[in-house]
Amino acid sequence: MAPAKKRNVSSVKTAEKSAKKAKVDLSKTVERILESRKHANDVFDILESLQAEQEKEVIGAVAACSELFCALLERKELFLGKLPGEEDALSGGYSAEDKYRIFMRHRYTSCVEILLEHLSHEQYDIKESAMCCLMKFAAGEGRHPLEDLDWSEHYSFPRELIQALVDNLLSKATDNSLLISRFQEFLEMEDVRYYVMSSIRDNVGKVMDKSKGAVVPVYQNNVFTLMSSISMPNQESELTNFMVKQEAKHEDWKAAKLHEHKRVFERMWLGFLKYKLPNSMYKKVLVILHDSILPYMSKPTLMIDFLTAAYEIGGAISLLALNGLFVLIHQHNLDYPDFYKKLYNLLEPSVFHVKYRARFFHLANVFLSSSHLPVYLVAAFAKRLARLALTAPPTALLVVLPFIYNLIRRHPSCRVLIHKPSAEDEPFEDPYLTDEEDPAQCRALESSLWEIKSLQKHYHPDVAKAALLINTPLSEQEDDISETLEVTTYELMEKDLKQPEIKSVPLEFETATRLLKGRGDVLGQHFCLA
Repeated sequence: MAPAKKRNVSSVKTAEKSAKKAKVDLSKTVERILESRKHANDVFDILESLQAEQEKEVIGAVAACSELFCALLERKELFLGKLPGEEDALSGGYSAEDKYRIFMRHRYTSCVEILLEHLSHEQYDIKESAMCCLMKFAAGEGRHPLEDLDWSEHYSFPRELIQALVDNLLSKATDNSLLISRFQEFLEMEDVRYYVMSSIRDNVGKVMDKSKGAVVPVYQNNVFTLMSSISMPNQESELTNFMVKQEAKHEDWKAAKLHEHKRVFERMWLGFLKYKLPNSMYKKVLVILHDSILPYMSKPTLMIDFLTAAYEIGGAISLLALNGLFVLIHQHNLDYPDFYKKLYNLLEPSVFHVKYRARFFHLANVFLSSSHLPVYLVAAFAKRLARLALTAPPTALLVVLPFIYNLIRRHPSCRVLIHKPSAEDEPFEDPYLTDEEDPAQCRALESSLWEIKSLQKHYHPDVAKAALLINTPLSEQEDDISETLEVTTYELMEKDLKQPEIKSVPLEFETATRLLKGRGDVLGQHFCLA
């Protein structure tokens, strides 16, 4: 076994030496090509190394390509305009200078194609170095365009290269989250961000139409990761960091205008969200919706179709969708009359047992905080919660009961649910319709909160104590439910099982100095030892 181990070590050293030698050779090759055009064919050696199997050799070749072609762009030694075929260049009436530029332009195109393929390589280091090299090429093309500048809308920005880069980042088979996080630093440049957003929109339309709207989980996750990495500016004065500096008419460039950024941002998100998403992704989008998406849209109310579709999924996604609708209603004047009806229908026994219970009651408290809500609506929520409380666990009851009390405090007209006059001898039949989905038709105001009265005999003393509060006039100050939202059954049991501290009980207010002898000799006056 020892000799084999020795051979492995020597083979590793040999590979490292060969990689180091190849790197030195590639650097010399680049120097020769740049020094004299008679060595132009040596570029094929670099492109061959770019497709090697050894990781270090490929990374060395990427660095060599970066050095070579960035220098050629700076020297303007690549052919400008529509690139003719190599055979046409040889047979056509081109000068020796043009033939050289056409030759090197074709090699540059081949290099870009190989680098784009490397974005799907198994080794992350190769993917990262290929992406960084492509961005250097993009910066070089921006300074020294390879196309005629007859397209005034985009000026000299290398839009086609960015589109190709985005198309390969958004893989349908490989999760590129790590590579996209590395790409995020380039999104800090205003023009790169603008054209990346436009490229995402075009790519999503092509891919999703090709899949006929079916869910493509890996691809859609890559798209969401890239889109959520985009940080939008708040003011036009913040648009200062550009990869490509436009010498003339910079103010007329779309990438330099904030309203154009918002327009492309909005179209990108709407184009992505109009297709069906994996269920897990709905939650990811809804969590960042009101902070990272809505504030930067020109017309936030266009999100209503997505939010309505998300509500139909159920569970936590429905709750988060209602949160998005609530933001649109309060901040963007959206008219959505079914909002509270949808919230009312989310109140089911399962809501006490899901992991998002704390978030549900926190948001429900926000939704029902207005004192201008109709009395019938507040009464319906109070009654529905009271009915569900009959089968709820103690941890949930410690939230639900103060929640109901707060509703009654905000709307004194709902006190009729507590003080309901009824004949003691007549049997009571609750008119409340449990299965009614419309809170306006459930007849809650005709009923009473007899469920809370029943909970006064609950087995858990904390719940019984909380239910007894309804027998006394409620204070004007609302209960803070935030302290009990996160309480678990384990914490509740720990509290009950914890032994109270035994305090010393004072039996005498004066310290005795001897038997039957205290200060003032009171004991000695009335008692004696026989």
